[in-house]
Amino acid sequence: MSELIKTAEYPVISVNVGVARRGEYKGKEQRSGIYKTSIDGPVRLGKLGLAGDEQADLVFHGGPDKAVCVYLHNHYPHWEQVLGRSLPYGSFGENFTAADLMEDEVCIGDTFAIGSAVVQVSQPRQPCWKLAMRWGLDALPLLVTESGATGFYFRTVTEGEVRPGDTLRLIERHPARFTVAEANRIMHRDKRDAKGIRSLLAIDALSESWVATLTARLEKIKG
Repeated sequence: MSELIKTAEYPVISVNVGVARRGEYKGKEQRSGIYKTSIDGPVRLGKLGLAGDEQADLVFHGGPDKAVCVYLHNHYPHWEQVLGRSLPYGSFGENFTAADLMEDEVCIGDTFAIGSAVVQVSQPRQPCWKLAMRWGLDALPLLVTESGATGFYFRTVTEGEVRPGDTLRLIERHPARFTVAEANRIMHRDKRDAKGIRSLLAIDALSESWVATLTARLEKIKG
């Protein structure tokens, strides 16, 4: 059982939702929920995400392990320089634009209270081509991945109501102390780190999709 720790609070600057809509990528029409906009008032957070939010691709997006996508306001200045423009909240398709909750500090399985809801970190975010479609830069998903500034996902432990200006209050630190940054290292850089993979797989809070991917990878390493 995870130990309770001293409370730490992180502001959620913006809460963002959006319905799936049409876009174009590499000459083909696509449909995506990457286009999020900020909301002003309270919104219900359920097991599958925020009311009024939508994903087009339910194979790789959405579901209980990816109820809330979190991205950090701290990363915005860098990407504004890369893209040469000012970026509104929700630019990375995130539901929560949070501050100071950095990937090298937050851990898989950490539990937070926000509003009347409770959420838990399930996995890092894996940027895909939809970021490239939104901002017209094919290299953007890879740049985000290589930078480590990926953000992460929450699953909903307790449904409730959230609103912009709420704080994410850390209520329970997972005992494994396995950071999002370390999970990114194993998934994207040191792919044959069998010891690291086993350690990550031992975390009960890790998302099902990451468990499946890393289990298959470990079998290939053994073979």
